[in-house]
Amino acid sequence: MLHECFTMGIPLITRHREVAPNKYECAPYFGLATTQIDENLMVMELMEEIASKHGLTCLLHEKPFKGINGSGKHNNFSLATDTGINLFNGPQLTQAAGKSETFPTVMAAVVKAVHDYGDLMRMSIAAPGNDFRLGAMEAPPAIISTYLGEALTKFLEEVKDNATAPGHYNPAKTTINLGIPAIAPFTVPAEDRNRTSPFPYGGHRFEFRAVGSSQNVSMVNTVLCSAIAEAFNSFAEKIEKGTSPLEVAQSSLKDTWQIIFNGNGYSAEWPVEAVKRGLPNVASGVEATQALVQPKNIQLFDKLGVMSPEETTARAEAMHDLYSGMVEIELKVMREMIQRKCIPACKQAGLPASTISELESGAQQLVKELHKMESASTSYATASAARVARLEVMEQVRKVCDEAEVLVPPDMWPIASYESLLFLDFQQGHTSDPSAGGAAGAAATVPATRASPDDVVPYS
Repeated sequence: MLHECFTMGIPLITRHREVAPNKYECAPYFGLATTQIDENLMVMELMEEIASKHGLTCLLHEKPFKGINGSGKHNNFSLATDTGINLFNGPQLTQAAGKSETFPTVMAAVVKAVHDYGDLMRMSIAAPGNDFRLGAMEAPPAIISTYLGEALTKFLEEVKDNATAPGHYNPAKTTINLGIPAIAPFTVPAEDRNRTSPFPYGGHRFEFRAVGSSQNVSMVNTVLCSAIAEAFNSFAEKIEKGTSPLEVAQSSLKDTWQIIFNGNGYSAEWPVEAVKRGLPNVASGVEATQALVQPKNIQLFDKLGVMSPEETTARAEAMHDLYSGMVEIELKVMREMIQRKCIPACKQAGLPASTISELESGAQQLVKELHKMESASTSYATASAARVARLEVMEQVRKVCDEAEVLVPPDMWPIASYESLLFLDFQQGHTSDPSAGGAAGAAATVPATRASPDDVVPYS
């Protein structure tokens, strides 16, 4: 994989194992957003193709296994001038501008963008599989807020309260000495980004941490750029009329301060606190997509020349159709698995008639949910019916299947177990029998579908 990316000019500088079994993370070197979006899509394509070449399957679904950490993307985002000045780098921007008020004004505009268009940010991460991850202790909550860290929050608090910039923003750093002679001591920011926040400031960049792993990040970055551009326009209009930058920043921060949250986004207290702050908690991607038909958001894209009103509403309809289409496939597959695999296995194992009856009822209920989707009059209504089918009915039917699986002997159950799927290296030919010849014995039992050595791309 790494080799193939390098040959295409895509440098993956980060690559390591992740939390779940057989889960991995990679990240490219930073670059222009348009280029990075294209490269991200190409990496996804390569991952699937190279996995197939080796007789494996690369899962880009956000939550392929219930109860086990899923996958997402971290969209690192910053803005730079045409001369290479990073607007989110406090010391660099202050030095280039020669004014201490420039950086806090920029940061206040970003806070305003998150506050005013948090609903669009939530919409941009509304992938069908992301409903299973958001707020699940593995991805940030569906409540959009921003984490600034103690240092930047105190810095902007001075602006909010007194309309003054407390000198140059230059956060403290700490020195780490590993005690290893071969590794010299090095400095890191004293404050790391908050991993429970959907949009934390990480020093020189913001990181949208709630994006789904299957998503094209074009809309994510379109929303971020549009929201921040509108905040910049609003600030510029007031400054050009004679109001000082710090006064503009102060007024804005007073109106938008509630969007800043530096605490634990996974805590039970945060949703309660968010309600008090007036921040929405949109758990379902179907409802989140409706942000595209809100007048203020249609006006935003139209004003900036990003999308016409017709294009914006059409995108909402397309997103609903995508969601409904995915759920329709999942419903039909689940029904077929129950009828053609689970029920025959339960009968073969001699399970009670009551268990088989529950499975049959579950399959019939899935058909009813399909009919509800088919009878809906609009794309949104169809998607809403699909959401109920997926997050409520399918969950109930799945519970019945799981209970039946426990009662059926493993050699009779026709569906792959978590054990065989998640620990493939131990399931395909692994043995503790010394007579099997160790590695040679394991190699001899590799599935026939795996590519031959002549077909394998070196280092991929």
